[in-house]
Amino acid sequence: MTATNEQEAQLVHHLAEMEEDEGLELAKKMLLEEGADPLRVLELCRKAMDIVGKKFEDGEYFLPELVLAGEMLDTIGAIAKPLIKSSPGEEPRKLGRILIGTVHGDLHDIGKNIVTFMLDINGFDVKDIGIDVPATTFVSEIESYKPDVVGLSGFLTLAFDSMKDTIASIDQAGLREKVKIMIGGGQIDETVRAYTGADAFGVNAVEAVSLCKGWMGVNA
Repeated sequence: MTATNEQEAQLVHHLAEMEEDEGLELAKKMLLEEGADPLRVLELCRKAMDIVGKKFEDGEYFLPELVLAGEMLDTIGAIAKPLIKSSPGEEPRKLGRILIGTVHGDLHDIGKNIVTFMLDINGFDVKDIGIDVPATTFVSEIESYKPDVVGLSGFLTLAFDSMKDTIASIDQAGLREKVKIMIGGGQIDETVRAYTGADAFGVNAVEAVSLCKGWMGVNA
């Protein structure tokens, strides 16, 4: 069932304005009572978090709002994820290994968490190494985990330099040719991709899954 445009707008508004009770109640109603598409609900969450991130960068929101936003998304995600997993279709084989983390200087994990479990339900082995991850940690994790794809997440514009530094460190360690690197987050576009040296960027979790499937030679 498709949620109404009014409901969708309300959900984005509640989450972006830190109206926790109203937002969670509406999300639960949409998912559990009305059978809304869980992927669509998560996309609405991402839109709300885009607004939250902008307000943070503008100095309107601070760390407590980011934490609350993350908690709201975790709660909605916990409801939505089983609904996605219970969708018809055979259990996919493991398609490849993905290492993902939010780069140094950035504490956002909302978009990263959505991408992580979208990759998981699409058949990838995903290792999430958290937030504010130094370049050296990405390098050591690549050496030990041996992923096929590395995902660098960052929401703030300051993350672009961290992404560039991280990719440079991966290159200096002699690992750049062994992995594909995708970036994602707030205001990321082709200009940012070129600046950081990543192989590709995704504007949402669906694109991230498509990129990884493409690199693994699987039809998206």
